[in-house]
Amino acid sequence: MAKIDKTTKRIIGLAGSLAAAASYVFVIRPWMLSWGASKDEQNRLLPGDELLPEPKIYATHAITIQAPPSAVWSWLAQMGQGRGGFYSYDWIENLMGLDIHNANRILPEYQEVKVGDVIPLAPQGFSVPVAIVEKERALVLHGDTRLQGAGEAPPMKPGEYLSVSWGFYLFPRSDGGTRLIERWKTDWNPSLKNDLFYRLFLEPGAFLMERKMLLGIKQRAESLSS
Repeated sequence: MAKIDKTTKRIIGLAGSLAAAASYVFVIRPWMLSWGASKDEQNRLLPGDELLPEPKIYATHAITIQAPPSAVWSWLAQMGQGRGGFYSYDWIENLMGLDIHNANRILPEYQEVKVGDVIPLAPQGFSVPVAIVEKERALVLHGDTRLQGAGEAPPMKPGEYLSVSWGFYLFPRSDGGTRLIERWKTDWNPSLKNDLFYRLFLEPGAFLMERKMLLGIKQRAESLSS
C-alpha cells in the first residue's frame, strides 16, 4: 500500500476539520438553538422580546407537558439558587460552586413572584431581575450590566457589558396539557475573547442545561398531575 505523504495528510486533516466545523455551524448549532420548537414557535413574538431586540445569541426551545399551565407555573415561580433550583444537572452547577439544590416538591413560600423580584443564579448575589409576570402565562427575566437595578453580575471591565433575557411561556393545549416555550437571548460587547467564550462555551453549555431543565420541569409537573 502506498504511503500517504505529509502534504496529503495535512490536506485530509484540514478537510476533516472543515467538515466538522460545517457540521456544527449548519446542523448541530441550529438544532441546539431550536430544540423542540416548531418554526412558528421560533418566529413567534413573545412578551419580553423588546427587551433585547438584537441579540447575538437567540435560542427558542419547547416541550409538551401533560399537565395544565397552573401545574407547570408552580415550578417556574420557585426557580432560583436557594429556592427551587433549576431542575437541571445540579452536579454540574455545584462543580462550579453554585450551590444548587433542585426541589422535587412545590415550595409555597416562593409561589408569589412579581416584577422587580430578583432571582438568584448563584451565591454572593449573582442574580437577574424579574421583568414580566403574567401568572400561568409568562415569566421573563432580564438583566443588563449597563442598567441600574439590573441584578448582580460578575465584575465587568470598563466598556464591557452583558445583557440577557430569559423567558418562559405557557400555552394551554386542547388535551389539557401545556406547551412550554423557553427563549434565551444574550448580547455582549464585541471582542474576539468574548465571541469565542460566549459562542463556543456558553452557548452549548446553556443548551445542555436548558434542555435538561425543560425535561426536569416536565417530569415534575406530570408526576404531580398523574
